[in-house]
Amino acid sequence: MKKRKVNIVTGLLITICCFANSLKAQDNKSTNQRLSPKEQCIISISALTAKGDLSKLKAELSVGLEAGLTVNQIKENLVHVYAYAGFPRSIRGLQTFITVLEERRAKGINDIMGAEASPINDERTKYDRGKSILDTLLGTPQSGPQTGYSAFAPIIEIFLKEHLFADIFERDVLSYTERELATISVLASIGGVEPMLKSHLRICLNLGLTAAQLRQFVGVIKASIGKKEAKVVQQVLDEVLKKNTLK
Repeated sequence: MKKRKVNIVTGLLITICCFANSLKAQDNKSTNQRLSPKEQCIISISALTAKGDLSKLKAELSVGLEAGLTVNQIKENLVHVYAYAGFPRSIRGLQTFITVLEERRAKGINDIMGAEASPINDERTKYDRGKSILDTLLGTPQSGPQTGYSAFAPIIEIFLKEHLFADIFERDVLSYTERELATISVLASIGGVEPMLKSHLRICLNLGLTAAQLRQFVGVIKASIGKKEAKVVQQVLDEVLKKNTLK
């Protein structure tokens, strides 16, 4: 009888442990399905910079610093925006960030500068390095003759490979995933570039972002710049996810 009671207690303990481990696994899975606070700040900072809403951007820059983004990461984020929204928006964002840092220093807040971009030790041409990075982002090598805008204006294809994907994406202050979150945020903000937004949402999936995280991205866009922009992004995302499911 005593042995039977011991076996029952042991069985209950095993069941409880298994249940606890199951809950922990579910919790970890749930966490992995969420964008981190830093990633959410990158989205908001990029969107507001591209939109030119400097008053809201000023507040979000402070939020980003408090969330753990370094000064250099935010600078890199603001610089990255120029590739998709132009120098004027990017420079105004940087000027706003200077003001934020000065105000925080006046309050005795010393923000962490963070790492600089690592030196590039790659003997390949910038074109080849940029092409390699683009292949990584797309998840497949790009080959064959140029078509569309690349065939119509070959120089822009060279600029994209050498400057956007080599000079900019190669800088490791931000990860590829962080840069793509910044990119889709800018594209969502400026509007009228849905084909590009669709391509970069696919890249986000290739880099490991989940459907749940991209849906959360739409929510951040809605909170940052408005329902209208978020509605368009949601429509494009739905189309991308539908095609991705059918593969």
